[in-house]
Amino acid sequence: MSDYAVLGDLLVIYAVSTAVVFVFHQFRLPSIAGFLVAGALIGPHGLHLIPDVSQVQVLAEIGIVLLLFTIGMEFSSAHFAAARRILMVAAPVQTGGVLVLALLGALAVGLSYQQGIFWGFLLSLSSTAIVLKALSEQGESDSFHGRATVAILIFQDLAVVPMMLVTPILGTPSGSAMGTVLMTLVKAAIVVGLIVAAAWYLVPRLLRHIVRSRSRELFLLSIIVLCLGIAWLTSLGGLSLALGAFIAGLVISESEYSHQALAEVLPFRDSFNSLFFVSIGVLMDMRVVLEHPFIVLGLLLAVIVGKLVAGTGAMVAAGAPPRSAVLVGMALAQVGEFSFILAQQGQDAGLFTGDLYNLFLATSVLTMVVTPFLMQWSPHLGRRIEAMQRVRGWMPTRTAAHVEQLEGSQIRIKDHVIIVGYGLNGRNLARVLSETEIPHVALDLDGETVRREARHGVPIYYGDGSNANVLRHMKIDDAKVLVVALSDPFTARRTVKVAKGLNPKLHIVVRTRYLRELEELHQLGADDVVPEEFETSIEIFALVLRTYSLPQEFVARKAEQIRREGYALLRRSEMPELAHHLRGGTLTDVEVETCRIDDEAPAVGKSLTELSIRPRTGASVIAWTRSQVTQSNPSETVRLQAGDVVTLLGSRDQIRRAMALLNEPNHGTSHQLK
Repeated sequence: MSDYAVLGDLLVIYAVSTAVVFVFHQFRLPSIAGFLVAGALIGPHGLHLIPDVSQVQVLAEIGIVLLLFTIGMEFSSAHFAAARRILMVAAPVQTGGVLVLALLGALAVGLSYQQGIFWGFLLSLSSTAIVLKALSEQGESDSFHGRATVAILIFQDLAVVPMMLVTPILGTPSGSAMGTVLMTLVKAAIVVGLIVAAAWYLVPRLLRHIVRSRSRELFLLSIIVLCLGIAWLTSLGGLSLALGAFIAGLVISESEYSHQALAEVLPFRDSFNSLFFVSIGVLMDMRVVLEHPFIVLGLLLAVIVGKLVAGTGAMVAAGAPPRSAVLVGMALAQVGEFSFILAQQGQDAGLFTGDLYNLFLATSVLTMVVTPFLMQWSPHLGRRIEAMQRVRGWMPTRTAAHVEQLEGSQIRIKDHVIIVGYGLNGRNLARVLSETEIPHVALDLDGETVRREARHGVPIYYGDGSNANVLRHMKIDDAKVLVVALSDPFTARRTVKVAKGLNPKLHIVVRTRYLRELEELHQLGADDVVPEEFETSIEIFALVLRTYSLPQEFVARKAEQIRREGYALLRRSEMPELAHHLRGGTLTDVEVETCRIDDEAPAVGKSLTELSIRPRTGASVIAWTRSQVTQSNPSETVRLQAGDVVTLLGSRDQIRRAMALLNEPNHGTSHQLK
């Protein structure tokens, strides 16, 4: 008869996890904490629903392997180059800082220096799985501090290799052990180098042949084999399975099939990841906490504060502003999953004495439990520290210092647009503003991006858009529009609130991810909110309509209608009659559009009288802009030049005909009105 014990264990895990996570969701608590609590409930130290967790831990290890594999596919060599300052400065300082603090603490309580170094190894590692899950839930994976956190986590995962090789030396310090470890390290480097080189050469060619088969099942199986196979081969060279999977992900990330591979693996990763969080909770033994409450509490506070200080200091050393530095420090303020593997090795080497091993397990699991809550609270701590820095003048940052250097004659601007965040949306907006000669400045917290774009003449500065002093230096009092194009929801909300307080007349446009954030942003002072969720839905139906060969003009008109009706409802949900008028067409008869005069346009050199725009098209010219100066109701004697911007008033068809008259060479004077 077959043994279905593991199936029963999985049923218990998922059933209890579903109930606990549902309760946590009702109280708006992080789902990660729910998984950890579920593990503590069902484990051998809780209700004993799963007496043998070894099989579950094997499945959890697969979850970590898949997690690092997907990180590798997303964190390509280009990302390494972009994050080189974090990897070369912040990551070593953070890891080394925690190690030194742990060593000093161990020596202070009477442990040997070997044990102190070993505790430094254990505490310097942070949980990649928990932090990435929390960043994803908060929508901050693409933020500056999110990318910096991921870079430091990758560095820590790489640092596990020498730590695991040095641990036996700490347990049995002798020349022979040192020689053995060095030889193992050399062999590991050679083996891993050969595997990576071979994979980099063979994998793209293999995937190319697999894709030609056009079999989704074959493609998925090939990706899983490559992930587990490269991870297993790399582990033979002395690396962990998870780190080998990360290398496998990096290899696949360089191919054109990485996006599809990532999409195929994500469902498996998410399912196995929940098992990992539960397996960590299973380790929680509340008896240790009850027997040594003050020791566990003291260790918990020491770990969180020490790692917060080390992480924050490392980011400041790398030039990050206080708030981002605090967010990274708090995100790393827990013990990592690889620490448990290292702890088992240290126990075998005799580096744990007495109850130290159980105390380490209890403290480590508690740090993981509180991490989601700390990450939710960290923006408020970062804001307070930044406020203290401004008031007391300590901890100088590049945010204030760099902008203050530019305050003089370099920033003399009026009626301009301030772009906060220079990602894809910010870049596209800046390009269009440059083409239409609308004055603008941009702010970003990625120093590499600022330096690169500034060299190309972009008016971009390093600064935090939620900082009032920075916005003042950007002449917010004289600005006309503020565009918040950030992926950090907290910073976006804070920026809107601060900017509206500095300039109540400012028109604020905010990009956000989800519809649920609209109401709060409007309450804070945003005039227009663009939810990506809503815009994506419009793009989807537009693509479907084009597939059925409907006219481009009809598709564009429908998209504009849905967009206008939708945003009207989203901004003023209490006014459904507005949407009714829009659908009825009573408010769509008159529109305002701008038209830029091209270099070869037939309107160049002609006056408004000669063009006769209103008699020939029905549209009226209500404003005219040249050299960033706008004049309303321009004189009919004005002669247009290339680069001028004409503002038109009329119906959609009237404006379309006026634009054709101004810019289309073949639009002759005999054009007949329809």
